[in-house]
Amino acid sequence: MNRCEWSISDPLYIQYHDAEWGVPLHDDQKLFEFLVLEGMQAGLSWLTILRKRENFREAFDNFDPNKVARYKERKIEALMRNAGIIRNRQKILATIDNARAFLKVQAEFGSFDKYIWGFVHGKPIRNEWQTLKEIPAKTPLSESISKDLVKRGFRFVGPTIVYAHLQATGVVQDHLVSCFRYKELKRAK
Repeated sequence: MNRCEWSISDPLYIQYHDAEWGVPLHDDQKLFEFLVLEGMQAGLSWLTILRKRENFREAFDNFDPNKVARYKERKIEALMRNAGIIRNRQKILATIDNARAFLKVQAEFGSFDKYIWGFVHGKPIRNEWQTLKEIPAKTPLSESISKDLVKRGFRFVGPTIVYAHLQATGVVQDHLVSCFRYKELKRAK
């Protein structure tokens, strides 16, 4: 079975690649989860984040933006002591700010889903990459979304992080054409 080359080095990568990566996602809480995780990943490997994912879910109230937006200093200090997550104060504070900004986007657009998918008119961008080298780290779309998110008060949402979010949540389809998931997701529409 052919998979994207990046996914074959670890069973956790394989599971993530086969079941989640690139699947169009329309659940706001899951979209927030990926936004948090992608921000936490900055400067680290995605495998590190996947290994800590369950700890993140527990520590951040299952990524409920309503709860995260209300975090105060006591919760921040508890998160800083939690060895199961990334204990970077700036990333933790950004997560709280992002939850607040996320709620504002939901209020304005009805859902974060409508907001983020509005950039592609509700249809995934389907790329036809042959090799990993062809896949960009960022695109004009991710740069545009990044600027808009920053304007709305989000942090740790640079164009590269945003592009990774778009790939993870299926807004952009970047499975290699030789990957079995490319064909499955193309058929699923």
